[in-house]
Amino acid sequence: MRQFSPVFTPTVIAVLMLLQAPSSFAQTATQTPQTKVQVAPQSLTQQMDQLAASYYKANEPGATVIVTKEGKTIFRKAYGMSDMQAKRVMQPDDVMRLGSITKQFTAVAILMLVDEGKLALSDTVQSVFPDYPDTGKKITIEHLLTHTSGIPNFTSKPSFFAIMDKDISVSDMVASFKNDALEFEPGSAYNYSNSGYFLLGAIIEKISGDTYAKFVEKCLFLPLGMTHTAYEGYERTQYTQAAGHMSNADGFVASKVISMSVPYAAGSLRSSVDDLAKWDAAISAGKLLKPATWKRAFSDYVMSNGQTAHYGYGWSLGQLEASPVIAHGGGINGFSTYALRLPNEKVYVAVLTNSDSGIARPEVLASRLAASAIGKTIPEFTAIKLDEKALDQFAGVYKIDEKNRRSFVRDGDKLIMTRTDGPRTVLQAYAPNAFFIDRQSLLRVEFVRNAQGEVLDAIVHQNGTSVSHPRTTEALPVAPVTVKIAHQVFDRYVGKYQIAPNFILSVSRDGDRYLTQATGQDSVEITALSETTFLAASVPAQLRFDSDAEGKVMQVVLMQGGREVPAKRLP
Repeated sequence: MRQFSPVFTPTVIAVLMLLQAPSSFAQTATQTPQTKVQVAPQSLTQQMDQLAASYYKANEPGATVIVTKEGKTIFRKAYGMSDMQAKRVMQPDDVMRLGSITKQFTAVAILMLVDEGKLALSDTVQSVFPDYPDTGKKITIEHLLTHTSGIPNFTSKPSFFAIMDKDISVSDMVASFKNDALEFEPGSAYNYSNSGYFLLGAIIEKISGDTYAKFVEKCLFLPLGMTHTAYEGYERTQYTQAAGHMSNADGFVASKVISMSVPYAAGSLRSSVDDLAKWDAAISAGKLLKPATWKRAFSDYVMSNGQTAHYGYGWSLGQLEASPVIAHGGGINGFSTYALRLPNEKVYVAVLTNSDSGIARPEVLASRLAASAIGKTIPEFTAIKLDEKALDQFAGVYKIDEKNRRSFVRDGDKLIMTRTDGPRTVLQAYAPNAFFIDRQSLLRVEFVRNAQGEVLDAIVHQNGTSVSHPRTTEALPVAPVTVKIAHQVFDRYVGKYQIAPNFILSVSRDGDRYLTQATGQDSVEITALSETTFLAASVPAQLRFDSDAEGKVMQVVLMQGGREVPAKRLP
């Protein structure tokens, strides 16, 4: 299964993540009635508890977790800290930002209007907004729902960070991207776009006559008894909210501020795991929509080129340990979330975490818990050492499709995997022909040999699915040649550089390691290509430090995908 994009996907300079920030309004801490929990077999409960506890530390931001099966809660618990500054321990009913999990609520709201005959999936954007540019004649509601509209993602623009903390009207935000050239012909390709879901929110308002916040409250949350779910800032009741965090060199601190008018229908909702379980129960019972509409929502969209998008309407589609899975994740300032459902086994898992960086990704735990609930175990691996000669046998270019390749190269005693225009990923061997990333990832790669011992294919396994990539005779891309520089040369660059008003890149040295860390992100190691230019280890980007005539370092230029973004050095 594909990795799900956070509500605001990473962009230029590959170290961006998005959506961070504490609540902008006061809350009174109250305890809500706990969900009635069915007692599961003690061994399964202990297994799930031990698994979850192994991912989140008691003295760091943590997580709330729920697992239901056939509509009954079989596991529900909280881990870690709800508020690091206040030293408050996480509780199972704590409310958190959902990030892109919001999109499924937006999709259902649209589909309710479709079922009522007020809208059609084939309606174009321009039919709803006559003043929308001519591109809107080709973009349908269905294109927006499936991320196949071609509208560029507004959160991927370098200018995004300058507006992230500012309140903005729906019309002004739409105006900021509606004149952008389309990235592709609508329906011909998939590219995750928050712009599309923002536009869906505007369509809900235009067709219904209600604000987006009021519509989802009136038509979704109130009928389903979701008392702890709301558009942030439009809460109906008081409840305990977990504080959002991010990691930096000093540990965990409050996350960066974001106006919730910015994510809007793409990521503005808050909820609890208990309310998300109610949401799943309503879906399982076929509430809110016609049966045919639910079926279509969970059908893989087929693009004009005949390929599937692995996405329905607001949900990603794939497999987990050979079982169909419907899921979505979210990443927003201060929070990272993931929820999945196994429709055949009637299992639902939600994991909400209150840090956007520095702690375990929720999708890994959610997947492992779901596997446990259906009696399966996703294996964990122990790294072994392979010599350089053994690693060299896997080096080569492997075909994904006509346009994309997966390359493997040896770097010292490590095997590095890259995808076309993608980041560098360090692999660890767990068997002579098999590799994994680490405990935070479910991806693993197995190489297949013929009878003569020649490597023929690379099989990529993830979440119970396996995709074979045949080896080609294509030459490996020429890798940049790294050099060693004196530490005192690099130390001239140590400091902070401002990419945007709310986005800082910190440069530091840890012994022999050269590091960069963007606001709210984990650190990224860089290596020298020259005394002024450096290569990021885990992302397809380079950094160049520029000095004035006197040799004073003035800025760093982030280079990626043919673009250069300067970041001035701060005093």
